[in-house]
Amino acid sequence: MITYFVHTPAWLRGIFPKDLIWNMPEDDERSVYITFDDGPHPTATPYAMEQLARHDAKATFFCVGNNVAKHPDIYDQLLSDGHATGNHTHDHVNGMKTETTEYMANIAQAGEYIHNRIFRPPYGRIKASQVRALREHDPAWKIYMWDVLSADFDNTISPQQCLDNVLKHIKPGAIVIFHDSEKAWDRMSYALPQVLAYCQSQNWKMKALPY
Repeated sequence: MITYFVHTPAWLRGIFPKDLIWNMPEDDERSVYITFDDGPHPTATPYAMEQLARHDAKATFFCVGNNVAKHPDIYDQLLSDGHATGNHTHDHVNGMKTETTEYMANIAQAGEYIHNRIFRPPYGRIKASQVRALREHDPAWKIYMWDVLSADFDNTISPQQCLDNVLKHIKPGAIVIFHDSEKAWDRMSYALPQVLAYCQSQNWKMKALPY
């Protein structure tokens, strides 16, 4: 059974190093931050880009380096469309099951394709030693987590439940996570356009995360 929190509780955030970013300050545009993990994917990522364009939205795509190598044209289109991209390791490795030196090497390998300094750990799993190593290597790194989890990866929930997970908790400043992946496709493709339409109806600005 998969255990996760749709809305990240404060006590869980307290377990992690303090410089991880879980949400953003509310601004004058009442911005929200839609993010995607695990792409690029040949079906899910173009679909996400199409829906974002329809709703005048920008997003952040935390990409797996190996997938960027397989689909460089899709990755280039993300950048051309004005979306942000972030490093999600090269092989989607779990930080809690990986030695820090190996973890850093995997991030660096992804960095051959993803040229920026924003990062999200796969599965949300990262050791304090890995956070320190990343920041010591370059203090410009920003590590983004999330505070609203769509749970689109969970094939035991319905597409409607995925949508409800987001609509129940999204608000200005929220960082929302979807996945542009095969596994999440049924739920993400249903929920994303409705989430974007809802944000637009609230006059919330949908922005990419800052570098």
